[in-house]
Amino acid sequence: MNDMIHIHPADNVAVALKPIPAGTQFEGVTAKADIPQGHKMALTDLAENDQVVKYGFPIGHAVQPIAAGEWVHTHNMKTNLSGQLEYGYHPKINPPAPQAPGTFQGYRRKNGQVGIRNEIWIIPTVGCVNDVAKALVRENQDLVTGTVEGLYTFPHPFGCSQTGADHAQTRKLLAALTRHPNAGAVLVLSLGCENLTHEQFLEELGPYDEDRVKFLTCQQVEDELEAGREILTQLAAYAGQFRREPIPASELVVGMKCGGSDGLSGITANPTVGRFSDLLVAQGGSTVLTEVPEMFGAEGFLMDRCINEEVFHKAVNMINGFKEYFLRHNEVVYENPSPGNKAGGITTLEDKSCGCVQKGGSAPIMDVIGYGDQVVTKGLNMLYGPGNDLVSSTALTAAGAHLILFTTGRGTPFGAPAPTMKLATNTPLAQKKANWIDFNAGVVADGVRTLDEAAQDLMALVLEVASGKKTRAEEKGFREISIFKDGVVL
Repeated sequence: MNDMIHIHPADNVAVALKPIPAGTQFEGVTAKADIPQGHKMALTDLAENDQVVKYGFPIGHAVQPIAAGEWVHTHNMKTNLSGQLEYGYHPKINPPAPQAPGTFQGYRRKNGQVGIRNEIWIIPTVGCVNDVAKALVRENQDLVTGTVEGLYTFPHPFGCSQTGADHAQTRKLLAALTRHPNAGAVLVLSLGCENLTHEQFLEELGPYDEDRVKFLTCQQVEDELEAGREILTQLAAYAGQFRREPIPASELVVGMKCGGSDGLSGITANPTVGRFSDLLVAQGGSTVLTEVPEMFGAEGFLMDRCINEEVFHKAVNMINGFKEYFLRHNEVVYENPSPGNKAGGITTLEDKSCGCVQKGGSAPIMDVIGYGDQVVTKGLNMLYGPGNDLVSSTALTAAGAHLILFTTGRGTPFGAPAPTMKLATNTPLAQKKANWIDFNAGVVADGVRTLDEAAQDLMALVLEVASGKKTRAEEKGFREISIFKDGVVL
């Protein structure tokens, strides 16, 4: 196994697969300094303003001369990016060859949808009732029996003192969670005087099964815990009717997310997820790629894969719309990598984005959907949402993702409402945080598995999780939401 990797023939940097001491040789180049794991070493001499190329794509430029063998990072290179761009559509559509779908044991709902969990969810419409919702969960765990797999609530601070787009986004997101098929039954919990009125929520929710979704307004009852217990008992009886049955993988929707990236994210975990995505799409299933700011600088990998010009224009509007959002708030569009990203070897947003979009594989992009919208088109979809882990994972759940594949080079314990599988980019992380990590993609860097083999392993694990195997976050009861906001709080 090599200690470094030269990802693309056009690259003028290599990436350390493990810490490299000064004096190490790779492709005839001697490291002039220690190179941390995930970081870059120059393979050729670079003059000031020369392009630094990784993944076959410029990820920035040298700000001073860099000799072959030197460490390449924030001290000697910077981004090339600034402002909005104009894009042209040059379609390169390569759909994966169809495959017979695998199967998992899921729950067929009465409306024809499929869930991979059979839980009762309590959805607060306003932050004022968060503690009531928590008390209802705490005091009614005896209802988790038979095929009812859990009782959960998702506190948030919104639903009141919001206006315009923020109020609409909160309403839309909470209604989308209410419709999620992993919830066998749902209690929508209100206070009674909030901006998000019962009538507004009903209008946003649309047609619903009155046995599956019930409502409680705390100000209208004498004892909300007693009234809540009565409703939850009814909902548990309803949800308890469902049984797992064989479901084709073509009905799966899988969200794809990365957080706490490092220099191996785009080499191990993200391309493993990308190849998994292509496998699931080939079997007729659906995947969802989000984190729009982490597409900046790598849009070229995505735009030409849009299935038609209409989808291409939706993608352009999504990318430039998010840039406008940054600029409206006087934020620098391309100053994105976090301190943890940089410590892990990511230098510029192009560097991060080129690794991030590897999760999208090579399948055509079939649709671009808005925040709070749900997947309606089979295949690979793009979703409007930020890079923030909790906000984007909540949006993926609301889009209908049955589960989320979350790649990480730094580690994170959180879970979304949908089962959230953590994929480590490197073996030391997988070993150190075995209580967080569900899948070790570091075996690719170790030379133990190829990307294709790792993707097949991941597919097998996804079908197990879809059939009921709990993720590490689920085992600990780690589940939360965060709602995207932009405007004022009244």
